[in-house]
Amino acid sequence: MSKPKVFEKPTGVQDYLPDVVAKLRAIETRVLECMSRWGYQEIMTPTLEFYDTVGIASSTSDNKLFKLLDRNGATLVMRSDMTAPIARVVSSLLKDRPFPLRLSYHGAVFRATPAEAGRDMEFFQTGLELVGDASAEADAEVVALAVAALQAAGVSRFKIAIGHVGFLNGLLQAALPGRPEDQQELKERLLNRDFVGYRDSLRKLALPQGVEEELAGILRLRGGEEICSQALQLKLDQGAAESIGHLCEVWNILKDYGVCEQVLIDLTMIGDFDYYTGMIFEGYAAELGFPVCSGGRYDKLLQQFGRPAAATGFALKTNRILEVVDSEQVMELDSVLVLYSAEKRGEALRTAHLLRIEDEARVVAKRVESEREWEEAQELPGGGVSWRGEVYSRLVRLK
Repeated sequence: MSKPKVFEKPTGVQDYLPDVVAKLRAIETRVLECMSRWGYQEIMTPTLEFYDTVGIASSTSDNKLFKLLDRNGATLVMRSDMTAPIARVVSSLLKDRPFPLRLSYHGAVFRATPAEAGRDMEFFQTGLELVGDASAEADAEVVALAVAALQAAGVSRFKIAIGHVGFLNGLLQAALPGRPEDQQELKERLLNRDFVGYRDSLRKLALPQGVEEELAGILRLRGGEEICSQALQLKLDQGAAESIGHLCEVWNILKDYGVCEQVLIDLTMIGDFDYYTGMIFEGYAAELGFPVCSGGRYDKLLQQFGRPAAATGFALKTNRILEVVDSEQVMELDSVLVLYSAEKRGEALRTAHLLRIEDEARVVAKRVESEREWEEAQELPGGGVSWRGEVYSRLVRLK
């Protein structure tokens, strides 16, 4: 392998220039403030964790973890999600805090992906965990808050699809008893949203006609509350039926939140993380084919850290949200350019200080040496001013 040039960076990581960073920070701030108003407190966890604890408990497959050794020979991992580290903290530093716990976070996570996949290896998540509440009310709360968080982030058009892992697991176990490999193949097709491949796999299984028709019929189980009643007409085992009952209860609570317009039921969802145990959901922006948020219930994760508890939560994929939010949709500081002559330096610096404190503006103060520099400040047609390639909302001249 040739030595990289001084300006090169690894595939899968990005540099974020000032305008993008400002947009990212505005989204992060608005979302965390939204979560705070719902009673969630922000937590920060380290970038590095022990492989034998958080790494093993993580939802990420082992071959996608970034691993390294510390000076003592212990294997560390760069965190690949935020949920497992928070589970560790809940079971240790917060072990004396009574449930439920409402925690929010923002941070970078790292996953090793093939270079040809075209995916980021480092990306940002803003999310929350509601720990210690197994009720349908808790599931509905995180879905309703996901709606509020996406709106706070500036995503104007989106849908959140909710499902339940217990439904498909129960349905496939009943239809394909003793055939775990066939069940897994169908799950993989659904996980990848490969519905054509799903139908092809069904045909190859040579199932009785009634069973094949029933499994093919789940592809139509996407919509509003009528989907629950349609699902209950299928031949379900007790676990699958209870899953649908729970989902119906969540939907009724979401009606009281007034967010059903942004939510649909999708019983083809299976969830891409093994630790999900109940309701799952994904949020899709109208402009993107990839989810901008995902979440669900994971009631077995915390027992790996010695404090068994029910839990549910979600994460916004902040990098993807950047692609669908206009700069005008996010909150930005007023930017002011203060140009001053040598004689006016004291007044200019005092003015800049007051603007930063009283107006909470972003202020650049620049001493002007020549008449040509004064003339470089050009008013823009839509308002504001440009000076040497930078755009400001206001200009103060102290000549």
